[in-house]
Amino acid sequence: MKKIVFPLVLALLLGGLAFTLLSKDEAPPVAFTTITGQKIELQQLRGKMVLVNFWATSCPGCVQEMPKLSDTYKAYHDKGFEIVAVAMDYDPPDHVLHFADKNKLPFAVALDADGSLAKAFGDVQVTPTSYIIDQQGHIVQRVMGEVNFVTLKSLLDQKLKGSA
Repeated sequence: MKKIVFPLVLALLLGGLAFTLLSKDEAPPVAFTTITGQKIELQQLRGKMVLVNFWATSCPGCVQEMPKLSDTYKAYHDKGFEIVAVAMDYDPPDHVLHFADKNKLPFAVALDADGSLAKAFGDVQVTPTSYIIDQQGHIVQRVMGEVNFVTLKSLLDQKLKGSA
C-alpha cells in the first residue's frame, strides 16, 4: 500500500506545483481615467503588451525611471506596447499634471484618486511598482522598485516578435 501511496502523493504535489508555476494571474478588469479625462479600460488593450506603472511625483525612483519608460514606449509603441502610469492617490493631481507636461510623457498618465486601482492590483503600497501584462491579459511580471530595462526590452522583443 505504501508503495502506491507515496508515488501518488508525489505526483499530485508535482502536478499542483506545475499548475501553480504555469498558471498566470489575470489582470484586473479596471478602467483608468487619464489626466486629460480619457477613459481607458484595460480590456481595450488586449492584443498589446501593457506596462502598468504605479508611481508618485514624490518618489525619487519613480522620477528617475520616467525617461527610460518614455524611451521604451517610443521604441516599442508601434510594435504593440502601451504604458499606463498610475499616480498614487496621495499624489496631488496638479503635481502629476505639471510633471507629465514638463517631462512630455508620451504615454497615458492616470490618477488613482480613490486608491481603487492600487487595491485592484493587489493593494500596491510601494512605488514604483509595475505590472507587465501580455497580449492575453495575463500578468507576466510584477516589479517592485525600478524596472530592469534590459529584461523588459528582452521580454518585449520576444513577445512582440512579428508585430508591427
